[in-house]
Amino acid sequence: MGRREGPVENRLVTRAKATGGLCWKFAPPTSGIPDRVLILGGHIVFVETKAPGQSVRRLQQVRHTALRRRGMDVRVVDTIDDADALIAEIAA
Repeated sequence: MGRREGPVENRLVTRAKATGGLCWKFAPPTSGIPDRVLILGGHIVFVETKAPGQSVRRLQQVRHTALRRRGMDVRVVDTIDDADALIAEIAA
């Protein structure tokens, strides 16, 4: 079995909470929507978590592009270091 995204997602949630943010699991009405909504320091970021080295699926790319075209910040995080870096960037 391949690597899992759980540790990456858990790190994102833990670090968000530790810095006073929210990181809600998103239960979208359609496929391809990012896994999490990060709310921190006046910013809203849609976050797709992946297992290390895992790629975004085509439908996810389409949904991410649709969100970005509407001015939303969409990030893909596939390592614990990336999760830490995203929180540090948004919290700054």
